[in-house]
Amino acid sequence: MSQQSTLTVSRRRLLQGTAVLGLAAGATALDLTELTPTERALADGGVDLDILYIGAHPDDEAWTLAAFGQWNEYEGQQAGVITITRGEGGGNAVGLEEGPPLGLIREGEERTAVGFAGIEHVFNLDAVDFFYTLSAPLSYDVWGGQNVLSRVIRVVRATRPDVIVTMNPSAVQGNHGNHQQAAMFAVEAYLLAGREDVFPEHFDEGLKPFSPRRLLRSGSDGQGPTGPDAVSTGYTPVIASDVVFGAWNGTESRRHGKRWSAVRDDSIHAYRTQGWHVFPPTTSDPAKIPAAWFTLIDSRTPLADPTSSDTAALQGATLPIEGGLPLGTTLELRSELFAVRPGASVDVDVVIGAPGSALPGVSVALEVPEGWSVGRAQNVGTVPAKQSRTATFTVQVPADAAPGQHVLLRARATSKKGSGENVLPLRTAGIVEAGIADRPEIAAFLQWTEELGMQRLDALVPTRRSLGQGRAEEFGIVVRNNSEEVRDAEVTLELPEGFAADPPQLLVEGVPALGEATATVRIENTDPSLPTANRAPDGGVYAVTVTAAAGGVSAPRAQGLHLVPRLVATRTEGVEVDAQRGTGEYPGDPIDIGTLWEGQAVTPEDASGTTWVTYDDTALHVFVQVTDDVLGTLLPPEDNKQRFRTDSIEIMIDPRGTSDNTATTFILGALPGTAVDGGIGGPVAGRDHDNRQGPIDQVAPSVRIAAKISDPYEGYVVETTIPFAELPDGIDPTKVGFNVVVYDSDTQDNTGQSRIGWSTFPGVQADPFRWGVLELPGLAPGPDAPVEPRIPDTSARSVESVQSILQAAADEVGLGGFPWLGSGALRLDQASRRGGEVSVRIRTGEAGTLRAYLWDGEKRVGALDAQDVGAGRSTYAIPVDADVPAGTSLTVAVSLENDHGAVAGTVAVK
Repeated sequence: MSQQSTLTVSRRRLLQGTAVLGLAAGATALDLTELTPTERALADGGVDLDILYIGAHPDDEAWTLAAFGQWNEYEGQQAGVITITRGEGGGNAVGLEEGPPLGLIREGEERTAVGFAGIEHVFNLDAVDFFYTLSAPLSYDVWGGQNVLSRVIRVVRATRPDVIVTMNPSAVQGNHGNHQQAAMFAVEAYLLAGREDVFPEHFDEGLKPFSPRRLLRSGSDGQGPTGPDAVSTGYTPVIASDVVFGAWNGTESRRHGKRWSAVRDDSIHAYRTQGWHVFPPTTSDPAKIPAAWFTLIDSRTPLADPTSSDTAALQGATLPIEGGLPLGTTLELRSELFAVRPGASVDVDVVIGAPGSALPGVSVALEVPEGWSVGRAQNVGTVPAKQSRTATFTVQVPADAAPGQHVLLRARATSKKGSGENVLPLRTAGIVEAGIADRPEIAAFLQWTEELGMQRLDALVPTRRSLGQGRAEEFGIVVRNNSEEVRDAEVTLELPEGFAADPPQLLVEGVPALGEATATVRIENTDPSLPTANRAPDGGVYAVTVTAAAGGVSAPRAQGLHLVPRLVATRTEGVEVDAQRGTGEYPGDPIDIGTLWEGQAVTPEDASGTTWVTYDDTALHVFVQVTDDVLGTLLPPEDNKQRFRTDSIEIMIDPRGTSDNTATTFILGALPGTAVDGGIGGPVAGRDHDNRQGPIDQVAPSVRIAAKISDPYEGYVVETTIPFAELPDGIDPTKVGFNVVVYDSDTQDNTGQSRIGWSTFPGVQADPFRWGVLELPGLAPGPDAPVEPRIPDTSARSVESVQSILQAAADEVGLGGFPWLGSGALRLDQASRRGGEVSVRIRTGEAGTLRAYLWDGEKRVGALDAQDVGAGRSTYAIPVDADVPAGTSLTVAVSLENDHGAVAGTVAVK
């Protein structure tokens, strides 16, 4: 099957509709009948889910499973999971499998884990899981962008979930790029799956537009209590306009005979390849058991009070609200503006849609914050069945409203059949606003939210730029005019002690109406003794306030600088790579790599380190000395990947100091020793999550490395020479991005405990802009000649997964989210076992690639090599694994794929 599908719309066209278009067009396609989910499934055929979780990897859904499980057990809610990848790029704490074989193992773990919560439908979309990254744009590009979005929307249309739950789609600091992009696909699917102009080729497959009713994010930002009263007490979000629902994990499960928190432990322990089987059990003290929290992103239907019950997140969407409007009623608030100015007005449409029966005597009121004004309630009369009516309100923002406040407008609709409410988040904005220019990836995200009308997702996205210790850089200051006339903006920068701006104040003239202008400011770290990275207060963020004023309104915006460490290296006259720091080999001062950035706290004796760096005309030389009290697991030389599982180091180099993500960097990882013949063997090294991954002798053969483990054990040293010719771009000797980190493990079970380093922020290994600055005085600059990244592109595929084939044969949702070829494309007539093989008769209605497997209920026990077949009938012999006893119950699982899609079939062996 082709990995590319014919798309009739561009990404930009998908997103360029306003919020009104995205929401309104979706609402018209809602199934507004009053049939129950079960009745709809019986009437329409196929799968009909109540809830669909959309994540990036197996295990992303783990922290929601106590909620999903109790909703299934006590409310009959059917949940499914979309997993964009099978996690084949992750670690393996229990074996040597990696790549696609690991992906199939992780799929099995996920199916076991979610099965505890009653989830039977897991849709793996066959996108490749590559290295750890914080970049959503890189994830989008590697996954194939619109092709994956098409598959997500195909599954949504095929399974018709009322509620989508996903991860955090916002570009907040430290958000995993795969997680963010998966959630961004979920947002797009929620907004676009109901539109007839989006991927219309799906309709030729028999699917129909479908708009989910609610979109939730698992987790929230703020504080929530624990214990049985957690939900009724309520969550306190950081962003005042956030609406947060909860479900207490401590609810008793009659099905399992223990609390759902303990059942969730069973689920978590199923993810063995990730080392989660060693996690301690959740507390048994009810008062300390937490709730699962869900933040509202959007809802097309009335909302329940979040503190009313553990099912409030679903009420109004899949479950009724007591005393509320009939289930199936839609209630939406729409505004063309998200950012509203003091003294201005904004029109808000409240749209109410009736389900399969009319709503008589409807009136609509809009509640606004104190000090704001709005007209009184409006009567819209009877709303006919499956139709909608709109009430438009003009909201006046007070002239003294403080810019930067997040507020909620709340609409209440009342009819003779009940009442309901929904909300609209807004932000107060200055007439003009200014801030330090965002990094390109953040700017792209902010543009995405604006195109979708989802600026509410910007609330916690910080502007963070890095500055080297004692250095000065020029930064753009972007001024935005929120008014409809040209403005001059007075901009002031307030910096903490130890920093200076030139100029600290500036006048930006002629900012276009509803447009932007950019000025330049030079910012300098004038006190190089200030602590860098997370050694500084507030997680390493030095607060900066940029205030813009116009028309008598001043709008301050909180920004921040990461102060990163800096080393001015000294040139060497020669280095011998022998794991010894010879006299004169490493002139200049060392750097301290002993600061904790993730994991368990350490003492200097437990884990600390020092690094020396020098250079000549052709190479960088690095000597790393690590103090450690316990030698972690010794891995065999061939297990030279995912080094964070044991004692290891990484040396990170961004040749020009401009990388947005690690795909344009060089990252050398090294194990100081290996397990060889019952003793300690020499080091192994490789490259990971960078421009070219693999064993060092294959991807950077001129790199030299030596290591020595002390005896008795007190730590180890690693020495390496890295020729500039092995880097993915020419060196800019004035600002090389550089970092050294140490992974410390005191266990023998392939799990790490602590991570220390030089430039230390959470997730720093994937954030080149937060690495330290290395200067190489007198070195000639290298050419600007970037090397195209080579990123893993081989994923585990659904047509090769027995468990995916078994599921697809039952629910007829396309394998990998690709088109379903139809029942006429594949038929399995008869299967029987004779000795060491199973004979099966297969009819194919189309040409394609055929794969056949044997399943004993727990594992694959036989396979037929992939074969290209034509339309027709043939009998195939599938070898049975030698250790399968006679009489074992077996199932034949078959997939057929071609450029048009795929199909699956099964038959029991007699």
